Amino acid sequence: MNPANPNAIPRACVIGWPIRHSRSPLIHRFWLKKHGLPGDYVLREVEPEGLAGFISTMAQEGFVGCNVTVPHKEAVMPLLDRLDATAASIGAVNTIWREGTDWIGGNTDMIGLLANLDAEAPGWDACEIRAVVLGAGGAARAAVAGLVLRKAATVTIVNRSLDRAQRLAAAFAGRGTDIRISSAGQAAAALGEATLLLNATSLGMQSKEPLELDLAPLPAGAVVYDLVYVPLETDLLSQARARGLVCVDGLGMLLHQAVPGFAHWFGVTPQVDAALRAHVLASF
Repeated sequence: MNPANPNAIPRACVIGWPIRHSRSPLIHRFWLKKHGLPGDYVLREVEPEGLAGFISTMAQEGFVGCNVTVPHKEAVMPLLDRLDATAASIGAVNTIWREGTDWIGGNTDMIGLLANLDAEAPGWDACEIRAVVLGAGGAARAAVAGLVLRKAATVTIVNRSLDRAQRLAAAFAGRGTDIRISSAGQAAAALGEATLLLNATSLGMQSKEPLELDLAPLPAGAVVYDLVYVPLETDLLSQARARGLVCVDGLGMLLHQAVPGFAHWFGVTPQVDAALRAHVLASF
């Protein structure tokens, strides 16, 4: 319910810059129709310099909450009234909802990421996990948090900015996982012993720079997981598929991470199923 207008139809959105690639409205509108609920979910393009203004007027604009994507996942944190434990631990927010007059920031990326891996690469964590994570932003933070939760032996963070990678590594130090950092030029050694390669950058996304990475060092049994979902079949996944590696695309994470937000905004906990995936895939 929107405290500013209790009679208004609940409306949520996804904010980012850019945002036109997002399939989130397809997901939430599918569930709204399936469950016969009033409400809507829309795209809202918010430039970095306009983020504070959007958060301050979100209730007046009739929104009951929003999803947050690149580049706002960390920048939005100090603009909110409270963070849940997961967002505070990860250091990034991807879901915002209302409790009373407070805006609460949460993070469901970790839930979505692990659920997608479990569904598409069952047994990926049955042996010792040695992961390589590309990136050090909000999505990478969720990835590292999930890998630490699953008791990964090693996680190597590969990022252009080593300072940013060091901050991410420090945030999860002392939790039982050996967290290392590497530059892209030195990643081959980590790839050579990896059981999982996870791209948590926007490289390879439509209209973004390509992700240039030689997968030759990866062992034959490795899983390659690309969080990018536009395009669904990225160059990284194509290269991995050509080698016969297990591939996981980013669409499943998008679907699974959407569940808690929908429950907060519209009062029903939906299910991720084949019908939803087919509905979203039809847009590609």
